[in-house]
Amino acid sequence: MEPSVLLLLALLVGFVLLLVRGYPKARGHLPPGPRPLPLLGNLLQMDRGGFLNSFKRIREKYGAVFTVHLGTRPVVMLHGTEAIREALVDQAEAFSGRGTIAVVEPIFRDYGVIFSNGERWKVLRRFSLATMRDFGMGKRSVEERIQEEARCLVEEFRKSQGAPLDPTFLFQCITANIICSIVFGERFDYKDRQFLRLLYLFYQSFSLISSFSSQVFELFSGFLKYFPGTHRQISRNLQEILDYIGQSVEKHRATLDPSNPRDFIDTYLLRMEKEKSNQHMEFDHQNLLISVLSLFFAGTETSSTTLRYGFLLMLKYPHVAEKVQKEIDQVIGSHRLPTLEDRTKMPYTDAVIYEIQRFSDLVPIGVPHKVTKDTLFRGYLLPKNTEVYPILSSALHDPQYFEQPDTFNPDHFLDANGALKKSEAFMPFSLGKRICLGEGIARNELFLFFTAILQNFSLSSPMAAKDIDLSPKESGFGKVPQTYQICFLAR
Repeated sequence: MEPSVLLLLALLVGFVLLLVRGYPKARGHLPPGPRPLPLLGNLLQMDRGGFLNSFKRIREKYGAVFTVHLGTRPVVMLHGTEAIREALVDQAEAFSGRGTIAVVEPIFRDYGVIFSNGERWKVLRRFSLATMRDFGMGKRSVEERIQEEARCLVEEFRKSQGAPLDPTFLFQCITANIICSIVFGERFDYKDRQFLRLLYLFYQSFSLISSFSSQVFELFSGFLKYFPGTHRQISRNLQEILDYIGQSVEKHRATLDPSNPRDFIDTYLLRMEKEKSNQHMEFDHQNLLISVLSLFFAGTETSSTTLRYGFLLMLKYPHVAEKVQKEIDQVIGSHRLPTLEDRTKMPYTDAVIYEIQRFSDLVPIGVPHKVTKDTLFRGYLLPKNTEVYPILSSALHDPQYFEQPDTFNPDHFLDANGALKKSEAFMPFSLGKRICLGEGIARNELFLFFTAILQNFSLSSPMAAKDIDLSPKESGFGKVPQTYQICFLAR
């Protein structure tokens, strides 16, 4: 054999040995899973259907708790209601760490209320919950804000005079204005150019974060970050939003009245000043910017996307919308806006909203967690900082809890007497210590906006119900519905 060929073979063998020796050996005793390749991890087990489809297929072989290597990172997957509840509720503290989403990590890093860890996260979460309560979350004032926003939306829909329209940005406007009133102390006109620009950036970013290319990036971010791709567009978008937030913070700083804080930003600035001598202070400028971005993004995109799914489903199943309208007519009538008190008398409407959330399955693989210490779980030892994906979709489509998990059916949340029936598998806001900060406000928004629209309008679609496509436009970190046209016809 030629010396040059022998040298090449030796180099190849040496390279492979280096890869194998360099591949991280997991401490502890992780759950079973498909054998990873050096550097590539479980790439061969992934398909173009994305993470969710791949994880479902792997689960069929390895059970409810299994390990998948995303590139070189071992990630433990929790599949099904019981496994997720055992981790996030029964061992809440151990599973309260936050993992990373590679495409947004350069912006969020370990800052802010959603992606931070340890004492920083605990301090920021306590502060955020208390401040949001002070400025209306869970109080009557936020109900009045939602009602006022619903009134503005109804007037906007009336202007369309029943012509087909894409509701995407109007649904974003109403949900963004609620969180803006708490965070920035103001609401925006639906035609405000700066406001619409921010909403477009949110919409595009959520779509890109949920794309197939972002899932590929999750596997090989250490390598792909040096090349062009959707990750760079996401960073540009989020940086532009951060720049706007920074300008707003400076305006707040210039007009701050310590005796009369107007909103979340004012309250944070006052806390910064109070704790400036504390060497371990978490109330710094970067945590403020990223916390506001986190609340603004999550508070806008999740509820607005749920509403988009909801009304697409109402077009697909008009008999459901008609039953909701019948309940609205009986309980509320047509001469006043819906109130939160009405909810207890409207079990069918509540069941429909629950089913919209279950079926739309907005964050199917959940926001990544990690364990905060070496953790024993179902006989496996998960080393500290092991990442964990609670596959929320597997609970929301759990056949042990939902008779027809892949079918839209409000009866999933109604008992034999027509009363609202809760389910342990219903976890669209996740569970445990990392449960969504804005769960209360989101539930109030969905009920009041949904009922106000159906109180005032009948719905129609330019296409036949049977032709309406419910499959998502993107399905990765989040699910993004297809764009569609809808007609709001005054009742």
